[in-house]
Amino acid sequence: MRFEGFPDEGLIFYEGLEADNSRTYWTEHRAAYDAAVRVPLQALVDELAPEFGLPKVFRPYRDVRFSNDKTPYKTHQGAVLTPDGAGAGSVYVQLSADGLRVSGGCWRLQPDQVERYRRAVADDVQGPRLTGEIDRLRSAGWEIGGDRLVRAPRGWPADSERIDLLRHKSLHASRGWEPADWLHQRIALDRVRDAWRELAALNRWLADNVGASNAPADRRR
Repeated sequence: MRFEGFPDEGLIFYEGLEADNSRTYWTEHRAAYDAAVRVPLQALVDELAPEFGLPKVFRPYRDVRFSNDKTPYKTHQGAVLTPDGAGAGSVYVQLSADGLRVSGGCWRLQPDQVERYRRAVADDVQGPRLTGEIDRLRSAGWEIGGDRLVRAPRGWPADSERIDLLRHKSLHASRGWEPADWLHQRIALDRVRDAWRELAALNRWLADNVGASNAPADRRR
């Protein structure tokens, strides 16, 4: 299916879900979710998959087992694309009542990946390369995020060069657009693709220096 934009009904659906996050609302408006959110998002990532990797559209249901918030549904729909064999570094897109959001990088790293990440940050060649890329993205309007320690990680002095990056346990860049007419048109695909291409150097650095985890699968939960 060819992507032709996100219908306005998708944003309206999420406005309603934010006001009434209940099974009753979901059941009554499921057709709008399918037609205006799930189907166009799947079409978008399917078209971009040849360049950016295998797509995965996330389930719309929240995991409430360990959360005090028991509302059953996510108030956004996201999808991630991961290049085959990269091990680290992917791209993400999300639709909500607030508009469209794109991201790239790593959201969760295993201990062995964090160790390799920090060694690379401290390296005299790879560290400056990452710093330069982060500075470039910030200057272009990207928000830099990720889980971070409050203090210097164990084994690293607080005055270590690039200590701000060393404190990261994950690293990603994000930007968003508020609802606008172009969101309902095919040009939205071009906006997402161009944004993801801006993240190529960051994801390449992560793939080259962090890679996949060597931990057994049952230890990655």
